[in-house]
Amino acid sequence: MKTNSVSLLAALCAALITPLAQADGVPMPRAALPGYAQECGSCHLAFPPGMLPGASWQRVMTGLDRHYGTDASMDVASTRPISAWLQANAGTYKRVREVPPQDRITLANWFKRKHDEVAPEVFRRASIKTPANCTACHGGAEQGDFSEHAVRIPK
Repeated sequence: MKTNSVSLLAALCAALITPLAQADGVPMPRAALPGYAQECGSCHLAFPPGMLPGASWQRVMTGLDRHYGTDASMDVASTRPISAWLQANAGTYKRVREVPPQDRITLANWFKRKHDEVAPEVFRRASIKTPANCTACHGGAEQGDFSEHAVRIPK
């Protein structure tokens, strides 16, 4: 009987963990919502929702007409499921509960701490351009892999 209980518990844990991936210890959905990947990922990295708290995602999604200097408006049928998915997967762990200035991931204290050894001029290189260009240094960023061990800073 004990073996069956242990097996059942292991199966339940696997079922709960399977939808999530880990990026630097942060749980993230394994696969982005297709609409999110298509709409948001067409202009920039479809950032993992766990990188911002729910309040930030709510402001981002309600302000798409002025999305960091660009009109990224979408119809309600597209916006509603993306907003719900972002809220359901938003960061709730300690370092992300703090709302960053302007709801920018790159202005979050946790982001600054993770990148404190990168000189500001590195982010201004033509091959990088901005700290928000995660894929320039994190080759696995689109899959949610931000491991420090795989970082390759381009010249």
